[in-house]
Amino acid sequence: MSFDLLLKGGVLPDGTQADIAITDGKIAAVEANISAEAGETIDVSGQLVSPPFVDPHFHLDATLSYGTPRINASGTLLEGIALWSELKPIQTVEEIEKRAIDYCDWAASMGLLAIRTHVDTSDEDGMKGVEALLSVRDKVKDYVDLQLVAFPQDGLYRAPAAKDCTIRALDMGVDVVGGIPHFERTMEDGRRSVTELCEIAEKRGLMVDLHCDESDDPLSRHIEQLVYETQRLGLQGRVAGSHLTSMHSMDNYYVSKLLPLMAEAQVAAISNPLINITLQGRHDTYPKRRGLTRVPEMIKHGIRVGFGQDCVLDPWYSLGTADMLDVAFMGLHVAQMTSPADMTHCFNMVTRENAAIMGLEGYGLKKGATASLVVLDAGGPVEAVRLRAQRLLVVAKGKVIARREKSPMTLSIPGRPESVDRRF
Repeated sequence: MSFDLLLKGGVLPDGTQADIAITDGKIAAVEANISAEAGETIDVSGQLVSPPFVDPHFHLDATLSYGTPRINASGTLLEGIALWSELKPIQTVEEIEKRAIDYCDWAASMGLLAIRTHVDTSDEDGMKGVEALLSVRDKVKDYVDLQLVAFPQDGLYRAPAAKDCTIRALDMGVDVVGGIPHFERTMEDGRRSVTELCEIAEKRGLMVDLHCDESDDPLSRHIEQLVYETQRLGLQGRVAGSHLTSMHSMDNYYVSKLLPLMAEAQVAAISNPLINITLQGRHDTYPKRRGLTRVPEMIKHGIRVGFGQDCVLDPWYSLGTADMLDVAFMGLHVAQMTSPADMTHCFNMVTRENAAIMGLEGYGLKKGATASLVVLDAGGPVEAVRLRAQRLLVVAKGKVIARREKSPMTLSIPGRPESVDRRF
């Protein structure tokens, strides 16, 4: 028997050691001591081999646009939205496409091989993003799986053309129904938008992912309506609420009712730690809220929770590295998930949990799965998060697309060793 690629001696996320054989873009075997010929054999002994990183919440139509046409001086969500409305009319389809491909290439080098990206469908200017990202989805499909969300960012009802543009985007092939109920003019309009968007998804057999209650207002409770519509329409397992930052400020008694309802409806939650802690609490003095939703409490209730990156170098966020380990690192700090089991779960949140939220097929390190994986300079998931470990090898659909040689750090201190293990 001969394979296309054979990785020898890797450490799997569960701590076991195994070889991984790949042929025809699929994982052919995951077992110890595989003896076979291969087109290429790579020794990854002692290194963590993980399924690829997955980002379930991003905005590719805005990424890498930082400073155009100006910088968000206040750092607030609302100024970012206003700035986006200034950028949309002046950017071209070609510019959006180039930035998005540049980001996808950057992400792939970091082992991030699946991204769910929201694309603005509020008006004709936003439709440029739809056209661009549909093209990008096709151009990067051999190494990054893109899932597009039709996102009426200015409100399904608040923006006059948003409903028509959202439907048109879905007709063009956008994958997921999005929305932003808390940005409608009234709470009632927000509630109605949740109902209508879920009905659209039910009729088309699509998933739902709403920007939901991205606010410090504890009375922003559209997640309750989203849970109700999920149950009413039989959308269990196909729905996610993104951000859910108002839950940070909600009354504990109300939350004690809400979390079991979310679990019952199988509504997933997507938190975006880097963005949530910088955009929320801007109206506070001290104590100052950081706005992250109730991640550990949701997990304890059996709710599937993922971590997303949301933004990189755009109107809302002036930083970012396309590194999902940065996201997990920040998330575990703010959520105070510092036990070994919790830290391991945070690693899983940016890999398998996010993949499950997106409904990715063929994901994982098992025979028959798509041969996409990343080799990290770490001995296990906790060490990978602690170090934001180097990516030594990235394999996408059976092909090596990125590799980096492991090299020790050198010191020039007299009488001391010249090299230092960076994993210390």
